[in-house]
Amino acid sequence: MGRFAVILPAAGRSSRFGDPDEKKIYTDIAGRAVWLRAIDAFVNNDDVGQIIIAIAEDDREMFERRYRDSVAFLGLDVVVGGAERADTVAAALECVKDSCDFVAVHDAARPCVTPALVAAVFEIARERGAAMPAVPVADTIKRASAEGVVVETVPRDGLFLAQTPQVFRRDWLVEAYEKRDRNGPGATDDARLVEAIGRPIAIVPGSPFNLKITTRDDLKLARAVLAVLEQEKPLEEGLPFADERSKWDDLPKIRPSDLFGS
Repeated sequence: MGRFAVILPAAGRSSRFGDPDEKKIYTDIAGRAVWLRAIDAFVNNDDVGQIIIAIAEDDREMFERRYRDSVAFLGLDVVVGGAERADTVAAALECVKDSCDFVAVHDAARPCVTPALVAAVFEIARERGAAMPAVPVADTIKRASAEGVVVETVPRDGLFLAQTPQVFRRDWLVEAYEKRDRNGPGATDDARLVEAIGRPIAIVPGSPFNLKITTRDDLKLARAVLAVLEQEKPLEEGLPFADERSKWDDLPKIRPSDLFGS
């Protein structure tokens, strides 16, 4: 039995996606729903002992109808989430098996995470107690006023863009959620809550390919990324994380016309 449980919070409203008829995680991407793509990197990982997807109450009937067979085949656990993301993760956390000492929380809207990145984050979490992928901020950052006027340029040294999966010792994450109301106001990810109880979180080099779908344009980019990863899959097998990181520069370049048309 693996020592890692994986939680996919999937109860969000997708308010920025721009499709009133379909939430982003249920949208088709390369023949499968986004959320199913998001768990691909976990289902064959020997360290994973449980995968939990937390859905919205309003989606329960649709989810059962569409995905009953996939859930049974993959051995997933399904729970109903809450109104806020933290409520959803908390509901899933209560269902984690006793055999799992670590918990990974992965965005259901990140369908391009690779097995190598997952393995790297798992390894560092084992060593340090908590780990997350992140990429350095490359663009110049401006802080603006409420009127949309630049008020300062923010130094980007030491700034990173957080990604998932974020992986924690189970007891750390449980403690963080027990204290979230007083220690983690305004938290937008689980790392913020764990930081609030004074636990260090190690950064693992993330990937610009590990994108999160927010708008419909992001779907076009994700489809292009998945096509590239599919082409590279035979070369990826058995490679350590460091080797995979070094090969991103060798991947085919994606042109704007590939994503949005000429």
